Amino acid sequence: MRKMKATASLGYLLLLLLFLPDRWAFAQQTTQPVADSPNAPFTLKNGDRVVFLGNSLFENDYQYGYLELALTTRFPDRDVTFRNLGWAGDNVYGVARSTITNPPTGYQLLMEHLTKTQPTVVFLAFGGIEAQDGEAGLPVFREGLLKLLDKIDQLGARAILLSPIPVLSSDTIAHKAQNNALLEVYSSAIAKIASERGKRFIDIYKPVQELSKTVALTENGIHLNENGYYYLATLLEKSLGLAPRAETVSVNVSKTGAEAATPAKMVNAGKDAATLIFTMDEKYLPLPQPAGLAEKTTNARVLKVTGLKKGFYKLTTENQEVVTASAKDWENGVLIQQGPSFNQVNEIRHMILKKNDLFFFQYRPPNTTYILGFRAYEQGRHVKGLEEQSFIIKWLESQVALNRAPRSSVYQLTLLK
Repeated sequence: MRKMKATASLGYLLLLLLFLPDRWAFAQQTTQPVADSPNAPFTLKNGDRVVFLGNSLFENDYQYGYLELALTTRFPDRDVTFRNLGWAGDNVYGVARSTITNPPTGYQLLMEHLTKTQPTVVFLAFGGIEAQDGEAGLPVFREGLLKLLDKIDQLGARAILLSPIPVLSSDTIAHKAQNNALLEVYSSAIAKIASERGKRFIDIYKPVQELSKTVALTENGIHLNENGYYYLATLLEKSLGLAPRAETVSVNVSKTGAEAATPAKMVNAGKDAATLIFTMDEKYLPLPQPAGLAEKTTNARVLKVTGLKKGFYKLTTENQEVVTASAKDWENGVLIQQGPSFNQVNEIRHMILKKNDLFFFQYRPPNTTYILGFRAYEQGRHVKGLEEQSFIIKWLESQVALNRAPRSSVYQLTLLK
């Protein structure tokens, strides 16, 4: 379920937004389908507008922001905006979007929400709700998904289809097995449709099922928790063919000094190996793992320093201790899990969450009937307030854009005495 949060006031941000460059405005939408070979390298370009459309699989990421954070930091030189249109309990016909104001119907609202975002890339996550109708519901699901793909093509956007995730717990083992058998059937149907239409398909069913054997990925066996969304983001990156974020940085200490391999550069050649000073340049900001995740993942930089004398060495940067390890550990490689880049990406994540909060209450306010529906004569004046949320949303997006590129940092490795 969506957690309710209060929105921010406009304040002085309105003045700042008056001077935002035109590049933040939406470009004119094309009407021709965009070619996107499933086997071609995935990329985002300047001006792309990415939409996450589906059920609770997407909606619940509002609480964590991992999916948007992953793609934002993957393309730090591209101006890309993101909108999350996930809706808990929704299907390809938009049934969960229905309100007591009818018309518009749930399906009409689904089309309205999608069209208004002017997407160029749409991630689709459906099938989890529809699978409850059993195999008898497959023809209706197929028809609805094909119509939705037609609409996305009409809008000139690329579509990327995701499978549902498995049920990871249930009342009984038999009930769980029955539900998962149907989810696999619908996953296969989605994969087949993607193949027929030449769309990308990402199977997250099997990877999530495998990961769940070692990591708690859900809060109730059905909805992903923070660990689940962290791993879902990494699964998407891998499935889209994006290069691993993690890289190993090497520094070698010898009798003549110290040498560093790209992307590190020595500042102090370090003839006195007790103190090494060097810079590290990152291609991407790291994707910070959840604080409660016991397993240390390799989704971050590894620093190897060979040739050190025996002892313990402390790595610092910007007056912040990063990690302390033995010479043997440094030789084998130490995972860097904190530092300036982590501080930077956590600030970006915070801005993404604030922006998504504002957008959530803008496009689906809790008192919709009174503001937009048949009782708008009572509170319809608040429509203007909803529209004004766009000013803060765009300002937050501009701040993300200014901070999403990695910055070079100076590190110091010192022998503890």
